[in-house]
Amino acid sequence: MTRRLVECVPNFSEGRDRSRVEAIAAAIGPGVLDIEMDADHHRSVITFVAPPDEAIGAAVRGVEAAIKLIELGRHEGVHPRIGAADVVPFVPLEGVTLGDCAVLAQALGEAIWQHLGVPVFLYGAAALRPEHRDLAGIRRRPEGVPDLGGPARHPTAGAVAVGAREFLIACNINLATTDADLARRIARRIRGSSGGFPFVKALGFALPSRGLTQVSMNLVDFERTPVEEVYRAVEREAASAGATIAGCELVGLLPRRAYEMAPGFWERCAGFSSRSILESRLGQR
Repeated sequence: MTRRLVECVPNFSEGRDRSRVEAIAAAIGPGVLDIEMDADHHRSVITFVAPPDEAIGAAVRGVEAAIKLIELGRHEGVHPRIGAADVVPFVPLEGVTLGDCAVLAQALGEAIWQHLGVPVFLYGAAALRPEHRDLAGIRRRPEGVPDLGGPARHPTAGAVAVGAREFLIACNINLATTDADLARRIARRIRGSSGGFPFVKALGFALPSRGLTQVSMNLVDFERTPVEEVYRAVEREAASAGATIAGCELVGLLPRRAYEMAPGFWERCAGFSSRSILESRLGQR
């Protein structure tokens, strides 16, 4: 029988208190493969895998724990967010289609609203409205009407975006400068929506705790837009302003195919090891 697995990569608005993040991961359960935290973003990314019939329950438990532990009104971080449990995407891994993940996302959204009272935006392949298909569009309209619940937000947990998408790679390039405007200009030039690289989403941030700035990217199709080309473009743009690259970071896990396409780049990323490859983690379960 073919194994059926989905990946879920919820982002939570807590990146400084490890005990809280670990409590959320514990609530999700034994399928957790990876936990990433960032103090400046004040955000954590937890990766877990599960069969489809178990994935919704695990995600609900994680969102419920976040609601109890995170008060959005006290949150200060450079990354945009709409909720304590900010984004919860399902990704097809084995024996599951993107359409299956969209059905899971819609069912999860119903459960979050009905049982936890947090309004839900449905995005990506799970979107019910064209304007909600792109997560960035939801962020640009923070007072928009949710697909489930609302329109008022939960008093401490805000709202949550639940979606279905294909695999993406989250990657940050740090600049040895405190000029946040430069990072924002570079992000604008390289992202697809501004005429830069197709399949690249990017934002520029300051990293006060490190005295750096960052071009934070999502590579939504790593096979059609090679990461090394994007890196070289960031390097050129930085150099033209008198800045240099301070390093790069992988956030979350990497599919083996992406590693094989650019091993030299990924091996330069801070914290990269064989355990950063998704298939390696799955093989250890």
